[in-house]
Amino acid sequence: MSLPPSLPPSLPGDGQEHRLHPWSWLFVLLMQLRHYLLPLVALLVFGQRGDRDPMWAQLIPLSAIAALVLVSVLQYLSYRYRIGSDAITVRSGLLSRNRREIPFARIHNVEVRQNPLHRLFGVAELRLESAGGVRPEAEMRVLKLDQALALERLVRQRGQAPQVPQTVTGDAPQDIANDDDEQVLLRLSAWDVVRMGLLSNRGWALAVAAFGVLFQTVPRPVMDDAIQRGGRQAFGYVSHLHPGLTGTLLLVAATLLLGWLGLRVLSVVLTVLRYHGFTLSERERRLTVSTGLLSRTRSSVARRRIQAWTLREGTLQRWFGLRQLRVDSAAGGPSRDDDRALRELAPLAPAATCEGLVKHLLPQLQWPPAQWHALPQRGWWRLSLGSLVLVPLLAAGAYWRWGPWGLLVLGWLPVALLVAHRQMARMGWHLDGQFVAVRGGWWKRWWRWAELDKVQGLRLQRSPLDKLLGTASLQLDTAGAHGDVALALRYLPQAQAQQVMDQLATALARRKLRW
Repeated sequence: MSLPPSLPPSLPGDGQEHRLHPWSWLFVLLMQLRHYLLPLVALLVFGQRGDRDPMWAQLIPLSAIAALVLVSVLQYLSYRYRIGSDAITVRSGLLSRNRREIPFARIHNVEVRQNPLHRLFGVAELRLESAGGVRPEAEMRVLKLDQALALERLVRQRGQAPQVPQTVTGDAPQDIANDDDEQVLLRLSAWDVVRMGLLSNRGWALAVAAFGVLFQTVPRPVMDDAIQRGGRQAFGYVSHLHPGLTGTLLLVAATLLLGWLGLRVLSVVLTVLRYHGFTLSERERRLTVSTGLLSRTRSSVARRRIQAWTLREGTLQRWFGLRQLRVDSAAGGPSRDDDRALRELAPLAPAATCEGLVKHLLPQLQWPPAQWHALPQRGWWRLSLGSLVLVPLLAAGAYWRWGPWGLLVLGWLPVALLVAHRQMARMGWHLDGQFVAVRGGWWKRWWRWAELDKVQGLRLQRSPLDKLLGTASLQLDTAGAHGDVALALRYLPQAQAQQVMDQLATALARRKLRW
């Protein structure tokens, strides 16, 4: 029986409980201030109204901040951790004391985060996630950077499943033969990140979110007055120029072009902030992603923890031969805004590179499948059912409001029907003794698959429309399915769907679930 790897020199190894970094209370305080910023500002601003003494009005938020400081210090004093031979023990809590035992073998994802303040103090935040948890099993705010990296390495070493020794052939790269070396699978250059920003819509998403916040927070009369005043000023400026019809059209086109360029620049900036220095590496059958410009994130997950895979490509990305490769692991809950767990193996890379990654990480599978099973085209119109119902209603309302011009809304129906027909023509599925895969989309195409050993459940579904058309859909469940594309065989003939379900049920009964 082999002994567990020894502790790195930077980690406390005497078996005793230890506290976090002495500055840990400061980062906990900053996190709490971020959560309570709006109430504190409201107390400071609105607390001075009325007949209340201004000094007492200012003491209220100061007292709240002092209470947050006290709570942060007490949390630092009450938080302790101990590194054992097969688990990490964490004690926390002020009034209610909690003790958590986190076995190394149950840790699915390890994440090391550094924002600019962390980098200034030379510290990092460490998150340990297990399967199915909505929140991390442990959040260590904060550790010294060398301790956080050493603990991440220790989890990787002690948590890996024993592997059968394999002989490295002469065709294999030299860095794969040595387990102590880290093999870089993908590294995005500066131009790759800029190109990703140009082909993404992050600027549009941020602009829409900003407008939504403005309309929710700014009073409606103030917003309407600002829009009317701005419109009058713009109209007055254009009228003084006397541009004529052609000049007016050119000014509108120039304004739209400048707005589009501004959104492209914003998309590039947001992409560079998040994906600068993106590196995907592999070590000891564990994948690690390092990314970020100001806030650096290092996240790792064991290859055996990956439950499902997704390839995606938009229209512009397809024109440039680029795709995105994402994975779903059993760690964590639904995706959050501040959640940067390892889900993107390739944010945007050439199609050949993405397929090469799949072949390297899943050598037992034949990807792409040699043959896809097509779906019957009889019910293709059902994909546009929402438009078939909603567009006539919108057209009727537009006709009542604007007359015959409102019927132009009906022009969307041929487009929706064409898209639905092309989508149904491209949908397909594949099933063999190793994995199950589905594909779909037309403007935005996607492929999704999972190994049969990772499938946890089957569900046959039939809607009233399915009963009318004689079809059914087969849903396959895996752990940690966070993707927006379901692993489902949709709109199969009922007899074929039942046959596939029986085939999968028999195969799963003979297989052992692999986490």
